[in-house]
Amino acid sequence: MSTTTVTAPPAPAGPVVTEPATGPAGADVREARRASSPIRRVSFWLAAAFIGLVALAAVWPSLLAPQDPLAIDLGASFDAPSAAHVFGTDQSGRDVYSRVVHGAGQSVSIGVGATALGLAGALVLGVLGALGGRAVDAVVTRVIEVLYAFPGILLALILIAVFGSSAGTQILAVGIATIPGYARMVRGQVLAVRGAPYVQAERALGHSAAHVLFHTLLPNAFRPLTVLVTLGIGQAIVWASALGFLGMGVQPPAPEWGAMLNAGRNYLQQAWWLDFFPGVVIVLLALSLTAVGRAVQTLTQPGGAR
Repeated sequence: MSTTTVTAPPAPAGPVVTEPATGPAGADVREARRASSPIRRVSFWLAAAFIGLVALAAVWPSLLAPQDPLAIDLGASFDAPSAAHVFGTDQSGRDVYSRVVHGAGQSVSIGVGATALGLAGALVLGVLGALGGRAVDAVVTRVIEVLYAFPGILLALILIAVFGSSAGTQILAVGIATIPGYARMVRGQVLAVRGAPYVQAERALGHSAAHVLFHTLLPNAFRPLTVLVTLGIGQAIVWASALGFLGMGVQPPAPEWGAMLNAGRNYLQQAWWLDFFPGVVIVLLALSLTAVGRAVQTLTQPGGAR
């Protein structure tokens, strides 16, 4: 009996189609592709343009709104949006557009100040926890947990009782409330970089501990955290506006966005524009900062879109 060997025909030549990678690497590739899409690029530039416009309003408000935001005209009270008053007027006849533009300086300064305070406190706690040994790390962890458990609104009430309602109180309340979240990120990043091969190589070359800390470890640990600046400012502005809406921030007639929301809430039925336009600016600024922050984060990741 003879046996017949059957062989499979060779595979046809042609392009090899592979499935997208899965896992963390595949997720990075998919995120990079989404970030490089035309819609994402347009969204990024629109967000960046809006942030630039708000920054210009904060630095040079009279360029965009030459009218005095505190000027009272009782004869023009509750005028609806028109060519004369683009955002309408409030109960005292003050131009809402001018107040929104001139309020950018206070709102943005509160957001930047609170973010700087939160990051500064987080850097101290995070670095001490990561490099201070087990005992110090245990103490830092307990401090972070206490700050997490302490309600931010209660902290604001305590600070207002001590220092009074002001922009400084908002900066303190929001800044301290953001410390625990940032501190955990800083601690984790420093721990991850501490065991990196290039840090071990620096030590093997005989560099001092201070040189390794300030020239290699900390710069590499903090570089990925730079995106927190944009995200943190947007979050801080929203929180500060919420405190202003509750009457625990800058007091009227100062043109601060949260205070404007608080002053206009009693007239919503007859003058919807008093809360609508400041609220829209707050939301758009927070969304724009988030969009730019995410784009920067994607570009700084390995394999990110270029």
